[in-house]
Amino acid sequence: IARDNPIPEPPFLGVRHVVDIDPAKVFPYVNEQALFRGRWGYRRSSGTTAEEYNSLIKGTVEPLYADLKKRSLAEGLLQPKVAYGYFRCFSEGDALIVESDNQTYTFEFPRQALPPHLCIADYYRSKEEGGDIVPFFVVTIGEQIAEETKRLFEADSYHDYLMLHGFSVEVTDALAEYWHEEMRRELGIAAEQPDDITGYVTQGYQGSRYGFGYPACPDLDAHKELFKLLEPEKIGVSLTETMEMVPEQSTSAIIAHHPQAKYFAV
Repeated sequence: IARDNPIPEPPFLGVRHVVDIDPAKVFPYVNEQALFRGRWGYRRSSGTTAEEYNSLIKGTVEPLYADLKKRSLAEGLLQPKVAYGYFRCFSEGDALIVESDNQTYTFEFPRQALPPHLCIADYYRSKEEGGDIVPFFVVTIGEQIAEETKRLFEADSYHDYLMLHGFSVEVTDALAEYWHEEMRRELGIAAEQPDDITGYVTQGYQGSRYGFGYPACPDLDAHKELFKLLEPEKIGVSLTETMEMVPEQSTSAIIAHHPQAKYFAV
């Protein structure tokens, strides 16, 4: 991994909270394939022709999606909010030491047992190399949609529940994608931008983000340190005893600006 990559200049150091995001700006970042096929289960069966499947998508699934978008805006079900920040840091073995307000916060990451033996900490400079910058975020689409999905479930409206719940999960991921792009712009590393959602899925941009609880950083206990840094309680996000975020429709990430940083599993 290259050690001489330029370190971008952050627009500020510390944390900011953003509560006035227009949900309509998030929709273009929704992965419709993941929503339609994965969350909603509209997969093409072996006996279905491509024409029949496309007809199903166009005639049934896309109108359902359009209605959910319209309803979520009309009823105020989506309340996108973000806690994010930029911090000075340096790597130390498999750990990243983050500095804020004269305090240090340690994030430990696992390393691949097999080649190329990657670890998230590898993408940041050490103290001897002059240190680095690390962005973090917590995003949420709020409590309203969580309460509505719960209401549908308790009313035995399972189809409507599954549709709305799947929608809420993918919109949360879309908000993460949208805000990651905003942060790349703020860092001045947004020259490479995907043309469509496929480009976001394949990471056609500089750097990577790694979600806590996912393969490259599976330890949810890292949320303790993250919450000290970002104070997501101010956007309505809290932690359970098992370090899960509430509302469920929330997600967090550490961002690596290094050009070689991409997804990997440990």
